[in-house]
Amino acid sequence: MMDYVKEIEAALARYLPQGKREEQQLIDAVRYSLNLPGKRVRPSLTLAFARLCGTEPKVAMPFACAVEMVHTYSLIHDDLPCMDDDDFRRGQPSNHKVYGEDIALLAGDALQSMAYAAMLGEEAVAAAGADRAALAARILAEKSGLLGMVGGQVIDLSMEHRQVGIKLVRLMEEKKTANLIEAACMMGCAVAGAPQEQLDAAERYAHAIGLAFQIMDDILDVTSTAEELGKPIGSDIDNEKNTYMSLLGLRRCRELVDALTEEAIRALDAFDGDTSDLKAFAVALANRRK
Repeated sequence: MMDYVKEIEAALARYLPQGKREEQQLIDAVRYSLNLPGKRVRPSLTLAFARLCGTEPKVAMPFACAVEMVHTYSLIHDDLPCMDDDDFRRGQPSNHKVYGEDIALLAGDALQSMAYAAMLGEEAVAAAGADRAALAARILAEKSGLLGMVGGQVIDLSMEHRQVGIKLVRLMEEKKTANLIEAACMMGCAVAGAPQEQLDAAERYAHAIGLAFQIMDDILDVTSTAEELGKPIGSDIDNEKNTYMSLLGLRRCRELVDALTEEAIRALDAFDGDTSDLKAFAVALANRRK
């Protein structure tokens, strides 16, 4: 799956306007965050599921780019002083530390619009078909919006400086983190015209690895170093956040990660093709150090 990274980054670059324009500062801010070094997990999953369901990854590329654009916008906004107030992202200064809060906010807004322009543009619709493109766009809108990722951020903010139970923490993580990963996997299936059974299986796989991914984030925020992660550590403790680690401890968190990884692997039984990469990917996420 990681073989897709260079292709994804080349495709992302093509969506940015070239040359000097009146909006150049905004374009530079968008480019800055899109170009920060990352694992490109979500777009790689979109391409992997498209291929698994019988479609060439190049057909799904506009949709993979759209997922990464939405993810990038969410990171820009998460780092703002009114949200998590983080000064670094992926080992580099956060967007608002370079371009200011106003331009960073607008860069996030622009990326969200760019995502839908990519999915519903002539190239994407011609390659995937109008119905499949519309379904993929709807999935991303629902999973990233009011009752999805954005709703999860609201729950996250509401929990600061007060004690809550593990059920609310899980709901927040399902929305804030897992939902966008679910969108990425389901969109790959949608672009390929996969049946509902496989869309549902992709959602289960993504839900499981999404929660495991976030629990690992909580673990690494306590056990890793800023150099390894490329962002500040201990911020959850400093902000008095309710996390899996603060509520359950290291041992139980590791047990949950292992159980969720097994759940993700079982979900892949719904597919006839070679799922070895996706299985290995789930295991790799459960054992990552950054």
